[in-house]
Amino acid sequence: MELALAGAAVVGFVTAISDGVMSAFIPLLEVMPEYQHRGIGTKLVRRLLGQLDDLYMIDLCCDADLESFYVARGFQSLDRGMGMRRPENLQAAE
Repeated sequence: MELALAGAAVVGFVTAISDGVMSAFIPLLEVMPEYQHRGIGTKLVRRLLGQLDDLYMIDLCCDADLESFYVARGFQSLDRGMGMRRPENLQAAE
């Protein structure tokens, strides 16, 4: 996990789940809206990728409008993958 702080407040974070040997999955990169477009997400991803540098594969899932962000940071689209989105659960958590 990597954090971005503004004083004592967390304004962004990124997490990874890894087997520590070959693979990792990045489930979340979040930056508070008022702190977006300042390079915080980029710095968080770079720091996390530095921690995962010796792994063979690093995967993540993202919505289509975020693909260009990740492509610009070295990720590529994969041909196969499956996912499930339950927006009603996301809204319930807010």
